[in-house]
Amino acid sequence: MQKTSWGNVAGWYDELIEQKPGNYQKDLILPNLLRLVAPQKGDKILDLACGQGFFSREFWKKGADVIGLDISPELIALAESKIKQEKKIANGIRFGVAPADALKTVDDGTVDKITVVLAIQNIENMNGTFGECTRVLKPGGKIYLVMNHPAFRIPKESSWEYDEKNKTQFRRIDAYMSESRSEMQMHPGAKPSEVTISFHRPLQVYFKAMRRAGLAVIGFEEWISNKRSGRGPRAGAEDNARSEIPIFLFMEAVKLK
Repeated sequence: MQKTSWGNVAGWYDELIEQKPGNYQKDLILPNLLRLVAPQKGDKILDLACGQGFFSREFWKKGADVIGLDISPELIALAESKIKQEKKIANGIRFGVAPADALKTVDDGTVDKITVVLAIQNIENMNGTFGECTRVLKPGGKIYLVMNHPAFRIPKESSWEYDEKNKTQFRRIDAYMSESRSEMQMHPGAKPSEVTISFHRPLQVYFKAMRRAGLAVIGFEEWISNKRSGRGPRAGAEDNARSEIPIFLFMEAVKLK
């Protein structure tokens, strides 16, 4: 099995998503995904780059037939262990190890919906991934992408800054149009040597790649942070910046043929 950077921190990532309160996955992304994906009985959903299966299980609980795939054997092992802990028999959900650009265990034209949550920016072969998504989707099937907003969250080329004169917090962007590849610490402050790779791509790159793969974007949303600052001299400026500058981007695309 292939060893990945995410496998090295599977336990830490699982604790972050499943146990720690106030995370974006539970409080912001999940409610929006359930609203937009609308999983229901009869749906066959592929949760691509599913990690430890947090979103996969939520889709399954709504009645969908779910396949969760991830490149990390360690994360898939966690996903399978969580299903075994469910009180009811885990029919209708299965997990497997697979890279996003080689979905060999999924047949052509068999999937209604694909979710890719906070993962496309970590996948090098984006074109191959979209091609595989098109292959396994039924005609009219849809893919739902959630990513760090590429216009405002650019690895090592963007930051929050404060204008003391105008008492405003703003987002500084040093590069946007250039594609880039960056090593990112997976959990800053502990084990700094453990990194993952993040790829920045301007929005037009995603749109063009999906078009080449036979996908057409039909839905687009930008999500702001749900967090609020405590008391402090910059709290108002920080909260205003959060309300005006989105941190996540959602796209929905349909298979054309």
